[in-house]
Amino acid sequence: MCGRFALTLPQDAVAGWFDASLKAAIETPRYNICPTQLVPVCVFHQGSRIVTTMRWGFIPHWYKSPSDGPLLINARSETIAEKPAFGAAVRSRRCLIPATGFYEWYRDKSKPKEPWFISASSGAPLVFAGIWQAWTSPEGIRHVTCAIVTCAASKPISDIHHREPITLSPQNYGLWLGQDGAGAATIMRPAQDDFYKMHRVDPKVNSARHDSADLITAVV
Repeated sequence: MCGRFALTLPQDAVAGWFDASLKAAIETPRYNICPTQLVPVCVFHQGSRIVTTMRWGFIPHWYKSPSDGPLLINARSETIAEKPAFGAAVRSRRCLIPATGFYEWYRDKSKPKEPWFISASSGAPLVFAGIWQAWTSPEGIRHVTCAIVTCAASKPISDIHHREPITLSPQNYGLWLGQDGAGAATIMRPAQDDFYKMHRVDPKVNSARHDSADLITAVV
């Protein structure tokens, strides 16, 4: 599962990270990116990589409105190829979604949910495997939407939650984007157990109204 994330890189740094051209303005820094908001993505289009924005919340082609069914912010790697909503996208419409880190919530029946911020142990940006879909409303309004691909959680994330976003290393960007031929299914796997670091953060991240740097600060 990945339901919130942060991105603090400047927009030029995002484009540089992917060796891509910037085709849409990116709002950054953001510390509490939520579903249905626009998020930066990198795609391979007409022979080159570009960074643009898409709505986070994949809309299948048969939806009559964005709220016509479940909000699809994640796609499970284990079943993505066989799901009617995602099958065509994972074969031909894949994207990269940059992040500084993401949030997960530890659930214990004896106390309120605890939010944790998870980032790369190296301090490098994270790049999530994503898929995208263009959807047109009955009124003719076009929306380009995306979802993050997830897998079973590695340690230590599995102590908090059973799913994690698939993160890609730079050498695999081209394979996921389709530049380097077939074989993207081979990189849909959990991160190494020492890849992530994490710390508990303030519960105010639970509200989409909050978006400030202190959201990713560790609390005791």
